[in-house]
Amino acid sequence: MEYSQRLGATRVQLGLRVVGAGLLAATGAIHLDLYLTGYKNIPTIGWLFLLQVIAAFGLALLVLVRGGRLAAVLGAGFAVATLGGYLLSIWFGLFGFTEVRTTAGIVAGIIEVATFAVLAPIALAPAESGQGGAHAAGGSGMDRLLAGIPHAGQVVAALSILALVLLGIAVAGAGSTATTGGSGQVLKTTSIKGATVLTNAKGFTLYWFAPDTSTKSVCNGSCAAYWPPVPGHVTLASGVAGTVSTITRSDGSSQATYNGHPLYTYVSDTSPGQASGNNLNLNGGVWHEVTVSG
Repeated sequence: MEYSQRLGATRVQLGLRVVGAGLLAATGAIHLDLYLTGYKNIPTIGWLFLLQVIAAFGLALLVLVRGGRLAAVLGAGFAVATLGGYLLSIWFGLFGFTEVRTTAGIVAGIIEVATFAVLAPIALAPAESGQGGAHAAGGSGMDRLLAGIPHAGQVVAALSILALVLLGIAVAGAGSTATTGGSGQVLKTTSIKGATVLTNAKGFTLYWFAPDTSTKSVCNGSCAAYWPPVPGHVTLASGVAGTVSTITRSDGSSQATYNGHPLYTYVSDTSPGQASGNNLNLNGGVWHEVTVSG
């Protein structure tokens, strides 16, 4: 009976290892795709994403091949840290970058919660006895520490639910158009690093996207979440040179243009006078602040 119970527990743990490794690889794949499609060009965030990808695949291999408590602790800890970074980037911003609600981010967050829920039970499982070495009576320091956590299963479940709740709150409150303003706003100018830059009515820098044309915006979907289009029918403040007009976007909404360039703000500009999106190569092209001459 004892042997069959141990065999069943071993099979369950092996199943958890395989699932945990797969989840780690999945979050690594999502972050790799985000890195290659634009995040690599974001200062600081880019190389952090690359390290995240490398760590995710490395830990997936470690959990699958070696297993054990240390691998489970590292995998679960990585998932929590990654989710924590995502939540912080939504709520407060990280290194000048503010995250917004996207499908990829939500999916990655759910996978990270699932990763923790799968690997944490391995880390907190009671150590086997009578096997010698680390599994002998008393076990290693980590074995004794983890085995001493009361009601480990309930703790993992409670933390997983809490993480899902925090994720839900974060993505529900994440916005993408807070700095855009509405149709009919008056566009102004400000000076940034010696250049006269066009801003919206709230003073946030406006951008144009190199792949766009004078009649079409190619920034849609997740791109428009990071680069909110300026609603159409704007006017220029007195003394500001240039021509404003409107185009119709693919979703039927109206977008303002300046001198033939569809206009956008950037979510990582958290206050007037910033131009953190200038010259970034993201979402398939280069972004430029809109400069005004004359």
